[in-house]
Amino acid sequence: MSKQGEHNASSGLKHLNIVVTGKVQGVFFRASTKAVADQMGIKGLVKNQKDGTVYIEAEGKPFLLDAFVDWCKEGPEKAVVEDVTVTEGELKPHQNFDVVKKNLLW
Repeated sequence: MSKQGEHNASSGLKHLNIVVTGKVQGVFFRASTKAVADQMGIKGLVKNQKDGTVYIEAEGKPFLLDAFVDWCKEGPEKAVVEDVTVTEGELKPHQNFDVVKKNLLW
């Protein structure tokens, strides 16, 4: 078993990379995702992608992540989620759950 695998097993935490497709930008998806993640104690980030999808990194206990992914499949009220792709990744040292906004040039 790799050191990363041992770390995952000993901490009991998982890291998921989630891509949400559909009408998911301009519908408060990022803000809602942060509120749900904070409520569940999930760490990570959420950001809009140029291709119109929303990208999420989420870390937490597996049963919480399952519930979080289920929420992502619905999203906030005005969202129309067409697809949710989930892949496991390596744990990162996320301290909280952040909304990544576009870098605006003034």
